[in-house]
Amino acid sequence: MSDPVLVVDDLRVSFPNRDGGWAEVVRGVSFTLGRERLGIVGESGSGKSQTGRAILGLTAPEGRVTAQRLAFHGTDLLACSPKERRALRGGRIAMVLQDPKFSLNPVMRIGDQIVETLRAHTSLSRSEARNKALAALEAVQIDEPERVYRLYPHEVSGGMGQRAMIAMMLIAEPELLIADEPTSALDVTVQLQVLAILDGLVRQRGMGLVFISHDLRLVSTFCDRILVMYAGRVVEELSAGDLAQAKHPYTQGLLNCLPQLGAQRHPLPTLDRQPEWAL
Repeated sequence: MSDPVLVVDDLRVSFPNRDGGWAEVVRGVSFTLGRERLGIVGESGSGKSQTGRAILGLTAPEGRVTAQRLAFHGTDLLACSPKERRALRGGRIAMVLQDPKFSLNPVMRIGDQIVETLRAHTSLSRSEARNKALAALEAVQIDEPERVYRLYPHEVSGGMGQRAMIAMMLIAEPELLIADEPTSALDVTVQLQVLAILDGLVRQRGMGLVFISHDLRLVSTFCDRILVMYAGRVVEELSAGDLAQAKHPYTQGLLNCLPQLGAQRHPLPTLDRQPEWAL
């Protein structure tokens, strides 16, 4: 792959445990991302979000992040100073977190938060940034963007807060977007609209997208490639169109737990986890 957007080689994330040692929550994750849509799937606790946070430099202070290589357009992210990381974060690299209640500043109006993000990475005036923020809110299918611009996060629904957060992350036109369950709070119609926006950014501007999700069907239809994670490591990598032909028993088990139209599957089967999957 020529000129990769992101190279991740043997990424490991650890946190101190009660015994004075370290517990690895991400164990040797490796992948290369081009100008494409890469899906990362797995159960809660599999290490998906921690992988995304480590790439962006948002691992909790007590955590430890190591890698053989972690590079964005050739820049060594682990060797960057905090100032250099801040310059990249929100500008060239952005992340949409999955819950706007914990990601938006509760004491700032939504519009002010979007403008702040834009002005931190551009030289636009406040009035220019305001106009661009209104356009961004309209682009994610928010009705009455002028009204929503003036609201606080607690005054909007979860779905509208999610769309505002997506607008905030996309407004600086990042080259790499890490989207952690970006459509989980949206209804199906708006979900499709947001996915169309993300798809357009990948196709038209060559943005790299890491799409983290629990929704196997959504990832299989939207992404180009899929990484399947279990217990902190990647157990399978395959083309999105080949998900139904997955070889690893964990991936097969996840697929088998999905409901199917026209099939009598009550109760739905549960995943029979095997100890060797975590090795």
